[in-house]
Amino acid sequence: MNTLSDTHPKIEQMQIRLMRQASARRKLEMVAQMNHTVRTLMWSGLKQRHPKTPPESLRRMLAELLLGQELAQKVCEHDA
Repeated sequence: MNTLSDTHPKIEQMQIRLMRQASARRKLEMVAQMNHTVRTLMWSGLKQRHPKTPPESLRRMLAELLLGQELAQKVCEHDA
């Protein structure tokens, strides 16, 4: 399907078929796992780029990336 994919077309078709057969619950579980992975990678990237920054500041930076500056400010003020 994707001309830039490094996945063999037969394997890609199998993946699509399996995704279509998966229950709604399983699909939601996979989305939750992907979200967790993305947040973990974002956190790791922030720590790597700002190694001396305290965790509270990193959490604020992560919130800004995920929510945008305005909403992150409201959330962080609420937590304080």
